[in-house]
Amino acid sequence: MDVAWLGNRGTGTSGYREYGRQGTIEAAGKHPIESSADRTFHGDADRWNPEELLLAALAECHMLSFLHVAVKHGVVVTGYTDAATGTMEQEGDGGRFTSVTLHPRVTVTASVEPEEFERMHAEANAVCFIANSVAFPVHHDAVAVVEAADVEADGDRADVDRADVVG
Repeated sequence: MDVAWLGNRGTGTSGYREYGRQGTIEAAGKHPIESSADRTFHGDADRWNPEELLLAALAECHMLSFLHVAVKHGVVVTGYTDAATGTMEQEGDGGRFTSVTLHPRVTVTASVEPEEFERMHAEANAVCFIANSVAFPVHHDAVAVVEAADVEADGDRADVDRADVVG
């Protein structure tokens, strides 16, 4: 993986406000990621910042781990979204994450007992390399949504999107 700074405005880092925070993240065969610092640190809001990338890595790793766990448990997942959030505290010039909460919304084809659903997320967390690599807790506020089957109504097919929210 290659990271490059693109923010030299002609005078390098001659002053805190004299340089841009733009960069790129690249790897062979992949699309580049436009990166920057968080807006608080004079970054560009339209580019990914390291904090967002860390949240994305945790959410993506958990999602992929959960999908694997679902197969092992015989649970059929047909949809998965997450809106991860994190809590940070600033310490001097730096800072750290104190916790992250993942908010997976998992669509399944059949009802899953809430206790089993929680165990599955705990198992996914236990096998996620990223969650096992961070020095703060990763919590899960997961919701299971049971996908309703198509329903026949007077010979016509009526599609029902979702039913039975669990969790």
